[in-house]
Amino acid sequence: MVPLLLVLLLVLILFGAGFALKLLWWIAIIILILWLLGFVFRGAGAGGRRGRWYRW
Repeated sequence: MVPLLLVLLLVLILFGAGFALKLLWWIAIIILILWLLGFVFRGAGAGGRRGRWYRW
């Protein structure tokens, strides 16, 4: 009984970690796209001057 519970617990942990990692990959891709779009729109709409669109 105890080994079965340990296996089920391990499956739940790995499933949760896999879901979280997949979610983090999607968030990273979205942030990358927004970052690249920021460069494109800042370069096109800055009135001719090239500047950073972020403040760091």
